[in-house]
Amino acid sequence: MKHFLFLFLLLPSIILIAQDNEHTKQTQLIVDEGKALYKREMASWYGTDIFLSKWEDKSKIGGYFSYLDEADVPTCLFFSKDTDPKVLGTIAFDADYNLETARVNLEERELSDVERDLYTLRQAAIDTIQQDTIFEFYQQTNFNLIPIIWKGKKKVYILTGPSVSGVVIFGNDYLLEFDDENKIESIRKLHNNIIPLEYGHDEAEEESMHSHNHNTGDFITATDVCTLMLYGKYTQWKRHHIVSPEYLTTWDFKDNSFVIIPKKVIDKILKDQEKRKAQEEKQSKKKKKRKKD
Repeated sequence: MKHFLFLFLLLPSIILIAQDNEHTKQTQLIVDEGKALYKREMASWYGTDIFLSKWEDKSKIGGYFSYLDEADVPTCLFFSKDTDPKVLGTIAFDADYNLETARVNLEERELSDVERDLYTLRQAAIDTIQQDTIFEFYQQTNFNLIPIIWKGKKKVYILTGPSVSGVVIFGNDYLLEFDDENKIESIRKLHNNIIPLEYGHDEAEEESMHSHNHNTGDFITATDVCTLMLYGKYTQWKRHHIVSPEYLTTWDFKDNSFVIIPKKVIDKILKDQEKRKAQEEKQSKKKKKRKKD
């Protein structure tokens, strides 16, 4: 962790190196998708509380999902248990997710074409979770499903969320990709393990980290971004570091931005630091010797 603190102090001098490369551009695309997941998950977090407080007949509820409408308004939608489900209600939010200005519509209606697509993706993901052994279940956690149509691609991200407070969970996350007919094309585990990080015990703890292996890859994942933005406001963390085989990615909670630094740059910085330290120690010994003489 000391290395991370040292590197952060040097970021102004190496940030141009980190930004002026294809890897930063590739990471930015992932971050943009992660922020899109965050917007939907935030709508689900707050939308479920509002809807359940206003809808009396809970037996009719088949489930929910969230999306951005044509005006990019985050919207949480609840649907019925019917074979041909109906929309029971929607909760629409402003960009700041102000609960007082949330717009609640409890008028039943048919699903739109986009809503039906998202519903179909969600249901296919639920069926797959129940049948495919790739999915792992842990105590005091639950799966959060985020159906999304992003850049013309149909997907469902599955995150593992904690059912207890004081914990942020990275890993045990999955990506299902679909074709134009809403049939599953691929199922992929994004992290190979589950990484629970506790927070709130040490108010001075401003840094946190987790690592990626070769299977997860060198870059931050969209689910990492979503998780960092969801839980960052509850922690004391100022920065989160993701260590991969070839890169160090640092997430800054202040403005939800990142810097990605190649490991070879880090190794050079640390090597130069050790060299300077050795030279300083050598000079210090010479001065002490001259004083004795």
